[in-house]
Amino acid sequence: MHMLNPYCGVDRDPRGVIRLTICNAGSLNILGPAVINGVREGFEKLAGDHAIRAVILAGESQKSMIGGADIKEMVCFNQASAEKFITGLRDLCEAVRAFPAPVIARMPGWCLGGGLEVAAACDFRIAAHDAKFGMPEVKVGIPSVIHAALLPRLIGWGRARWLVMTAENIDAPTALAWGLIDVVAPEGGLDAAVERTVKTLLECGPEALRSQKALLRQWEELPLKESVNLSIGVFGRSFLTDEPHRLMQGFIDRKR
Repeated sequence: MHMLNPYCGVDRDPRGVIRLTICNAGSLNILGPAVINGVREGFEKLAGDHAIRAVILAGESQKSMIGGADIKEMVCFNQASAEKFITGLRDLCEAVRAFPAPVIARMPGWCLGGGLEVAAACDFRIAAHDAKFGMPEVKVGIPSVIHAALLPRLIGWGRARWLVMTAENIDAPTALAWGLIDVVAPEGGLDAAVERTVKTLLECGPEALRSQKALLRQWEELPLKESVNLSIGVFGRSFLTDEPHRLMQGFIDRKR
């Protein structure tokens, strides 16, 4: 594993698939300011590499991808330091959400609070059979903020309200039924489930996937009519590359 900084390690395979590992963050991969900045810097450094086909976001510990934010640091916050901290976490989530290639969250064990916000900013969420999820902030006197705003878009207002206002945890089957995660892996099968998703993505046109991710990000924010009209130019520009002709011809040839 190549260390981009003390908190962000990278493995790259010949297919252009990156495994970005959160390092030196304790047994539950807890987000303190240094970890947040290190992982954000890793995503920002890799974002310009057009050869990357997909990123798997993982924790160094098998107990969690991200267990949450560091309460031991937050207990000492005042208003200014609280806003500085949450701005840094927002910037990490945005670096994940804006990353040009698909990002897959590999989710063993616990994923709570800020960890679930980072996961919500990923494109795909693949969880272990015994994973647990929650937004416990109100139990420690703070609201769930920043990319918790993605939760109603993922699971609907009622279920998002349940998570952020009751602070109750949910298990992997519930998270799957709600649409919070995409896949629940069988026991011992988390990496195999992640690899199946990677292989599916690698069968798609890389330029098309990048365009599709960018469109989805804009669709989250724009009114319907603007989203529809914006798509026309994106569709046309896809033919500036050889990808549509090459992949369409390959599809036609397979059918003969």
